[in-house]
Amino acid sequence: MNVLMTGVGGQGIILASDMLSDVMMRAGFDVKKSEIHGMAQRGGSVMSHVRYAERVASPLIPLGACDILLSFEELEAARYVQYLKKGATVIINRYRLSPPSVISGKEPYPDVIPIIREKTDNIVMVDGNSIAEAMGNAKGVNIILLGKLSTFLEADEALWIESLNSMLKEKIRAANIEGFRRGRQA
Repeated sequence: MNVLMTGVGGQGIILASDMLSDVMMRAGFDVKKSEIHGMAQRGGSVMSHVRYAERVASPLIPLGACDILLSFEELEAARYVQYLKKGATVIINRYRLSPPSVISGKEPYPDVIPIIREKTDNIVMVDGNSIAEAMGNAKGVNIILLGKLSTFLEADEALWIESLNSMLKEKIRAANIEGFRRGRQA
């Protein structure tokens, strides 16, 4: 299974991919992970490859082989569409971080759905930021999105909760477990 997570720096993509890797290892799979986060600290693009199976040789997802794309920002989903295999599942957070050309008024924010539909019709939109804000946990969007992702994977919910309990500080566990569950229901 090939899962690609994309977004911008500061959205918690690396933690989310670490948790996905941890859960799949707990489920008994061989897991390989790789990330690219060049200018991430300045709001630049971040992507993390997570691959799991009985045996995985390479951490990088080949172009055209991604089973699930989880995008924390709308435009980032379109940026990596070349990784999708035909019929892949794409989970997109309804969040827009406008690039300079949009901010300056030179271009409108692109409609990413037609771009993604060239590869797949399996598109799921999640209002992760709205859910997080309603919970009073604005930094918990990544865990909410993991909750939604978990509904497409074969690992039991209990393994996800174990991972959340082991990887998060005690003071933020309860809020994030609630966010994870709300993400599963979104």
